[in-house]
Amino acid sequence: MSKRKNQGYKKTKNKPNRSSKPYGKQNSSQNRPSKGKPTRGQKLITAEVTCSGLTDEGKGIAEWKGKRLEVPLLLPGEKAEVNIIQKGRFLDAEVKRVITSAKERVDPPCPYYYECGGCQLQHMSNDAQARFKQDTIDQLMKPFGKPDPIFTMDHPYDYRNKNHNTFGLNHKRQVIGGLYAQHTHEIIPMDRCLIHDPKADEIIDTIKDYLKNSKMQPYDEDTGRGFLRHVLIKVGKVSGEIMVVLVAASSEFKGKNNFVKALRKAHPDITTMLLNVNKRDTSVVLGEQEKVLFGKGTITDTLCGLEFEISAKSFYQINPVQTEKLYGKAIEMAELSGNETVIDAYCGIGTIGLVASRKAGKVIGVEVNKDAVRDAIRNSKRNGVTNARFYQGDAGEFMVDMAARGEKADVVIMDPPRSGSDEAFLSSVVKLKPKRVVYVSCNPETQARDMKYLVKNGYEVEGIQPVDMFPQTYHVESVAKLVLKR
Repeated sequence: MSKRKNQGYKKTKNKPNRSSKPYGKQNSSQNRPSKGKPTRGQKLITAEVTCSGLTDEGKGIAEWKGKRLEVPLLLPGEKAEVNIIQKGRFLDAEVKRVITSAKERVDPPCPYYYECGGCQLQHMSNDAQARFKQDTIDQLMKPFGKPDPIFTMDHPYDYRNKNHNTFGLNHKRQVIGGLYAQHTHEIIPMDRCLIHDPKADEIIDTIKDYLKNSKMQPYDEDTGRGFLRHVLIKVGKVSGEIMVVLVAASSEFKGKNNFVKALRKAHPDITTMLLNVNKRDTSVVLGEQEKVLFGKGTITDTLCGLEFEISAKSFYQINPVQTEKLYGKAIEMAELSGNETVIDAYCGIGTIGLVASRKAGKVIGVEVNKDAVRDAIRNSKRNGVTNARFYQGDAGEFMVDMAARGEKADVVIMDPPRSGSDEAFLSSVVKLKPKRVVYVSCNPETQARDMKYLVKNGYEVEGIQPVDMFPQTYHVESVAKLVLKR
């Protein structure tokens, strides 16, 4: 099932040395001017506060006149001058100046950090980020026991295998490419994103130069004119294969052959290119219409020793290094001996189910997205897996039908979207009564909610493992093992 998010940009032949002085110290929040500008009906107040803790999104918690403030970029123990924008009962706050810094504070290595919003924790040291995420999970999971220490990354940069760039014109009508500023459609021109694959940013740089020197124009949201809206790049971290998807406002691609030739000449390691047409006036990046410009239209990559085919629209985990740790732990929690029937609910393109198939007797994958099911079947055949079957449909209804027929499942592996599962699905798990449930989650808050239901209905939690899948952001993944009480 499609889910998750993240983002960030461009050419760098030499990776920045993380141990030495990072990109521009001028970005330090102590010196950064506040952006707070009240609009009509709003009141701007400056106050001095002390941070007492962090929210689950990494914002500093402070008190002002008996009211709770949530202040981005503020760390526990810090004293700071903040701008408070008040409109009626609502308060919004931001750091104007840090007076006393915490020892965990670092200069963000990214020069776009304060404008972008794709990362939220770069002002924390990597150790502080890990502690914050561990504390978040520990608090959420307190009713179920103590989680294990979080799995972190040795190199918490360059990890994303999927990168998305937006193109447009600045006020001087010059071509720019980058990411949207937080909560806006204002493009921040970028030269490099530290969590992107560096090769993807180099390709973006070439496309930007091509636009500046050709008649191809970026799309203008205000006028509805222009051609290129976005560029999506997917990189096979193991295979080295690269997909470039041009998201355009029209299917009429003038100069197509020249563009493809120029990009392939600059980057011969690109293995496929596609044109995706999106004429809709929405925030959805990809449209329905798609045409292959070069190559086979998909790339492959290896995960946990299996090869997966990846299309432009298919969901594939963003951080393969951490995904291998996550899936390894999930399979360990499933306690497979070779005879079990495993249900892979919300199976997507079949990644975790196919990994489990090597240690299970039989795997049944269920997914509502028919395109994902088609990909799962194709990936099963590609890897010579004969003990896995994939079905299109609602996983909850599928399991209720199994229970009605008197069929059994030993293990249910579930990996729902950020919203978690609904009670209909959870009740179907309870009806089927698998011995073990392995719950993989990209949102521990909804995971804790769903686990509470399962615990009330006959299960107990035997293990919780947090995984840092998205370093530099507040997001954290979690996998939990629940066992049916005897």
